[in-house]
Amino acid sequence: MTVKDATAIVGIGRTPYFRRGQSLPLTKVEMACQAIIAACDDAGLSVKDIDGFAYYSGGFDSAWIAQVLGIPEVKFTASLTGGGGGASAAVGLASAGITSGDASVVVSLMTLQQTPDARLGAAFATKGKSAYSAPSTPQMDFVLPSGLFSPGQMMSQLARRHMHLYGTRREAFAEIAISQRDNAIKRSTARFQDPITLEDYFGARMISDPLCLFDYTQENDGAVAVITTSADRAKDLRKPPAYIMAATHGGAGRWGSAYQLMQMPDEYFASSGHREVAKRMYEAAGVTAADVDVALLYDHFSPMVLMQLEDYGFCGIGEGGDFIEAGNIRYGTGSIPVNTHGGNLSEAYVIGMTHVYEAVEQIRGEAVNQVENCQIALSTGGPASIPTSGLLLRR
Repeated sequence: MTVKDATAIVGIGRTPYFRRGQSLPLTKVEMACQAIIAACDDAGLSVKDIDGFAYYSGGFDSAWIAQVLGIPEVKFTASLTGGGGGASAAVGLASAGITSGDASVVVSLMTLQQTPDARLGAAFATKGKSAYSAPSTPQMDFVLPSGLFSPGQMMSQLARRHMHLYGTRREAFAEIAISQRDNAIKRSTARFQDPITLEDYFGARMISDPLCLFDYTQENDGAVAVITTSADRAKDLRKPPAYIMAATHGGAGRWGSAYQLMQMPDEYFASSGHREVAKRMYEAAGVTAADVDVALLYDHFSPMVLMQLEDYGFCGIGEGGDFIEAGNIRYGTGSIPVNTHGGNLSEAYVIGMTHVYEAVEQIRGEAVNQVENCQIALSTGGPASIPTSGLLLRR
């Protein structure tokens, strides 16, 4: 757990966001280094000031990045288990490295490059390669006989259960997709610039009932880096610091690998798996959902935004559908603006780090869709297998 206000994010940097596979001939390391250099420039630091790395979702080599950038010494390098659920937790990991005295300037980073041999590349490969030719595992043997091959198919089961239990309608999912696209259109960096209408949404191709094309994020290429340092050092740097009030990660043990095994108790099945994380985060920060001015909620699939709104206390459990349909997540008019950057669904998918980037911009007052007098921003990672994560930043 982080120490409240002891550390702050002082630099943010990114590459352009590319259509899937279009970042070539750049390599992942080149994109990572470009984002780190941009974050250093934003903070008014040199790459030689960096002495730590805090990762999530794997795939990075601190030694290689340090050599390429000419970093004199690495004092701290650590990574969380799991996948996108660690997006916000990586900042907490950086904070822990600093407050422990192990490092002074720590980079958290995500780079995604979807070439045919990376991540989901086999699904789009040719020459006889199959997306599902990997060796069998006990976990996948549980779900494959039911035809559940992909995260979207599995998440659709959670969405359908929520609809069954609480009367949630697809109109709520549509409002998430439409409102986030409206936010993205105002950003020149966003991958998607065309508006979505309700007619567009209900006319879209169904992929895994009840999830249609607009409920899915599209994978793309890009890199985002954020730099964390001590609160004392942050005061003397280039940009206003975004103080870390709290960062928590984990989840209920029975949530486990979430949608892959579906062994959760019924109270957690139609959820985002964030309830324990949210409770500890608010307790550590000494605030409640009512104090949060903007919510950047991980949105690989639109129903998980709805369930996070419930798990983080912006509305009651089972009330997310009505809450969203009433317009409460709209920028400028809603009670809690959500994903003012467009989120994974419409700005870009860099496995959650764009949400941290937007949270910092909101705290600084630099966001394209700036929330008036924004004092506290929430960013989340997941929902996915443990860990899920939450991060609170303040002005």
